[in-house]
Amino acid sequence: MIVNYTQQGWEIITQRAHGLLAAQLAMHWQIKTRPQRWTETLIAIAGHDDAQTELEENDLLTPQGGPVNFAMKLFEPERCQRLLDFSLSRSRYTALLASMHMCFLYKKEIDTNPLVKHFLKNHHQQQTKWCKELKITKAEADRIYGLMEWCDAFSLLLCQHEVQPEHRVIEISRGFDDKQYTLNRSADGSLHVSPWPFEDRSFEVHVETRVITQLQFKSVEEFKKAFLEAKVVEKKWVLS
Repeated sequence: MIVNYTQQGWEIITQRAHGLLAAQLAMHWQIKTRPQRWTETLIAIAGHDDAQTELEENDLLTPQGGPVNFAMKLFEPERCQRLLDFSLSRSRYTALLASMHMCFLYKKEIDTNPLVKHFLKNHHQQQTKWCKELKITKAEADRIYGLMEWCDAFSLLLCQHEVQPEHRVIEISRGFDDKQYTLNRSADGSLHVSPWPFEDRSFEVHVETRVITQLQFKSVEEFKKAFLEAKVVEKKWVLS
């Protein structure tokens, strides 16, 4: 889950809600550069964090009793296998993108966790096999995954309150075509992306959030109860 500390308390956004926001951004992508398997691509982007099911987890609190932010977690083999199983039950294509995403996330741990080196080796071999079966070149797979990573990065910027004030510019990601894409808030409050990669000239995206005023919890069950009882607030952004 994505955890933001606010004046009102903990703002919680689930991983799946973040994935849905990423897919909303992708849905408006310019038609001429969309991958051929567009429906599967959207599903893969929406489901890239499907293994993160907060209400079924037991590792949601820090030793101090606060909610665990996603960035605090390291490589978890069982969760990775769960995501791969979910994806493969849809299609090899969505499994390919999920596998590439996990390799992107955990390659930074290759020197500190011996399990990661074995994981990456096996997944790179599997990706090669799937690309061959799907008749997708590695370059094309990299480009498609670059779109997924770009939408993921953009969604995280929004979910983590990283849009800068006073019209200052922030980089989103170089992603799918190695261009530098930037984001800033316009005078009317809408968000502007440059260069503009979307089909529509203006559109709205949203994500569901919950604010929990209690700052410390004695148990995971207590946190889950507070989460379920918290009011759901839909945050919206206009891109133009």
